[in-house]
Amino acid sequence: MNAITKQEVGLPALQMNEAELLTVLQSSLYPGAAVESIKMVLGYCRASGLDPMQKPVHIVPMWDSKAGSMRDVVMPGIGMYRTQAARSGVYAGITEPEYGPDVTEKLGGVDTTYPQWCRVTVKRKMADGSVADFTAVERWKENYAVKGGKEKSIAPNAMWSKRPYAQIAKCAQAQALRMAFPEIGAQPTADEMEGKSFVPEYIDNDTGEIRPALPEKPAYTKASLDKNKAAWQAAIEGGKKSADDIIAMIETKATLTEEQKKEIRSLTTTEEQEEQNANN
Repeated sequence: MNAITKQEVGLPALQMNEAELLTVLQSSLYPGAAVESIKMVLGYCRASGLDPMQKPVHIVPMWDSKAGSMRDVVMPGIGMYRTQAARSGVYAGITEPEYGPDVTEKLGGVDTTYPQWCRVTVKRKMADGSVADFTAVERWKENYAVKGGKEKSIAPNAMWSKRPYAQIAKCAQAQALRMAFPEIGAQPTADEMEGKSFVPEYIDNDTGEIRPALPEKPAYTKASLDKNKAAWQAAIEGGKKSADDIIAMIETKATLTEEQKKEIRSLTTTEEQEEQNANN
């Protein structure tokens, strides 16, 4: 068992033997989940000082469009954001959800009635003693999870069909909590992402915002390499570029294999070739 950190003191679940805790979680809160996915939950909870027995995070199976397969993603629940806001000591409450007018339309062949929007305000005590309001307005149609499947239906999935008001309220609450307490995190909740595709993301080092990952660069083709070798050789011979300069230039737009890099590095100057031959 790992040593208990200060953050885990007061959280009995995290002081249990890990094998026993995994068994408990797999048989109760996360039935059917893979052990590796539950380990991700434990890692998340340890890092955030959360009690895994309160299920602050969810294991969400999502379609990874990059990998072309399903994968488990650990995501916070709305309860986690509420807990962290309450722990801050400056949380001053949250309003009841307000809803826009109902709309009825056919989505994916299914008659669907939903509120146009939902508005929620979170209140935070500021350093000067005042209370600031942070209001989020979320549109139902921009948030609902589609049924999908082989037919790629745009009808709402079972949860959004059954609870159109409660689901959009969770989305508005989560957004308002993130606005009022940016320090608690920027990750969407499981409620917001249910049924949606996983898009690989990265954190912008300048702003701290989560952004979609940049698309993969295309592979550099053998035809392009063969076509440009003579020009590269001339540039190296003329002292204008080195092999590493050429590799760096190509990799701004495409990916090179190790074999291709080796081939480019073999384009040495005549003097270097003579020196290599002498050494051999």
